[in-house]
Amino acid sequence: MLITHGWPRALRPNAVTIGNFDGVHLGHQAMLARLTAQAAAVGGLPTVLTFEPHPREVFAPDSAPARLTSLREKLEILRGLGVAHVHICRFNRTFAALSAEDFVRRILVDGLKARYVLVGDDFRFGAGRSGDFKLLADLGEKYGYRAEALHTVETAGQRASSTAVREALAAGDMALAAQLLGRPYSISGRVVEGDRLGRSIGYPTANIQLKHNRPPLTGIFAVRVQGLDRPNWPGVASLGTRPTVHANGRPTLEAHLFNFDRSLYRAHLRVEFLHKLRDEVKFSSLEALIAQIDRDAAQARELLNV
Repeated sequence: MLITHGWPRALRPNAVTIGNFDGVHLGHQAMLARLTAQAAAVGGLPTVLTFEPHPREVFAPDSAPARLTSLREKLEILRGLGVAHVHICRFNRTFAALSAEDFVRRILVDGLKARYVLVGDDFRFGAGRSGDFKLLADLGEKYGYRAEALHTVETAGQRASSTAVREALAAGDMALAAQLLGRPYSISGRVVEGDRLGRSIGYPTANIQLKHNRPPLTGIFAVRVQGLDRPNWPGVASLGTRPTVHANGRPTLEAHLFNFDRSLYRAHLRVEFLHKLRDEVKFSSLEALIAQIDRDAAQARELLNV
């Protein structure tokens, strides 16, 4: 998959879709399937135009939503869904000041050589979000591309959206999140050095480096881990600040793999969250924490049939 940055300079006509694609949920996947089909018709690459950072992280950082996927995770998922080219526009106030027509002319037409442009039915673009689908389609007649809007995808009785996934994760409803995503929610990252507390209490863990602005879920979970010599390795994971051992800890993802005794340092792993066991709790002593971990591990083994 080709990944480009900055002001685009495509060399051939392309079919383009535009969005943040956070989580790459079922609605996004429907758009990508349509994009891939239409790319063949224009003889170009199925191209995703996305933004980094998320626009709300620029204009309202304190209220910006928790990211479902880091940039690397998003690119991995897009590659697996057949996207051939991802162009990453750096979103800043200069970029946001482009008028709607300048965005179309400079980015889509001159930059990406768009001959087909696919967006969601609520798509807005240009300074002050002044552009809508009608304007995008009208400008297509002027600049020589065809625009199409894809309607909402519904599953589990609701619209598939990044917001709906965040709400399901925050509520600990891992089954609903998986329905909206078409796969279990996961976080991937490199295993880095931790404080080795888990090893000292009989539960060695892989400390996964977090690249998210903040995690969209917290607690204790039954998980599967990908990236080892055997897929779907079962385990139990903690995602949170570990209040029993740290007064002001940063969010940390630690996974204990059942029946596993090898070093995982520097490995790149993906942790799939299957069941939420409980919220994070500050215990009165390390002994009380260990007793609860014993219960968590037993419950996770039962849920995962280990």
